[in-house]
Amino acid sequence: MTIRSTGGRVAAYAWLVFAALNLVDLFVGITGDPDYSLTTVTIAFLLLLGCGIAYSVGLRPLIAGDEDGITIRNPLRDVRAPWAAVRRIEGKNALTVVFAGPDGTDLETRAWVLQTSPRAQAKAEARAEKEARKSKGQAQGLDLRGRTPTAYAAQQLNEMKERQRPKARSGAPDKAAKAKAEGEGPSRGTVRWSVLAVASLAVPLAVVVVLLIVGAVT
Repeated sequence: MTIRSTGGRVAAYAWLVFAALNLVDLFVGITGDPDYSLTTVTIAFLLLLGCGIAYSVGLRPLIAGDEDGITIRNPLRDVRAPWAAVRRIEGKNALTVVFAGPDGTDLETRAWVLQTSPRAQAKAEARAEKEARKSKGQAQGLDLRGRTPTAYAAQQLNEMKERQRPKARSGAPDKAAKAKAEGEGPSRGTVRWSVLAVASLAVPLAVVVVLLIVGAVT
C-alpha cells in the first residue's frame, strides 16, 4: 500500500507548471522582450526555490508498506524500517511509527502525510460512537472510534505487520524463520536525509541570497 497527499501533489504540479511558464516568459519573451537583468535572474531562482518547496512538500511525502517493511518519506528525510524492527504504529493526529533505529535504540517518526487536526479527530470519534450506538445489537464488539484516515492507515499497516510476522508451527517458533533472523542479526531501521530534496531548497536559496547581496552592493 502507498499513501500520498492528493491535494499536495495537485498543488505541487500546478506550481511547477506555473514556474515553467514564467521561466520561459522571462528568458524567451512570450509576453514581451526577454530580460537578462539581475532582477530577472533573482526572480528565476525564486521560482526555482518554489519548485524545490513543491517537490519536497508536495511530491515527496508518502507512507508505503510492503512485505518487507514500512517506508515514511517526509519532506527532507526518509525512514525505512523492516517489520521486525517496528515496535508500534499509531494513528492519532498524525501517523507515528516507533522502530529500532540504526544504533538499536527506539526512534519515533511522524509521517507528513495524513495529518489530522485534534478537532477533526474529536469529530470522527463522536461520529463513530454515534454510529456504534445505532448499530448496537447488530455488530457486537465493533469499535469504530477514531476512524479517521490516519487511524485507518495505522490499522492497515498494523494488519500488514501481523501478516508478515513469522508463523509458529506446533507451538514452537518456525526454525527456518528463526535461523534466518539469527543469520541476519537484529532488525533495525534507517533514517537518511534526501540529498535531492535538500539540494532543491539549499541551492536556489543560496543563489538568491548571493544575488540580493550583489544587488544591494551595486
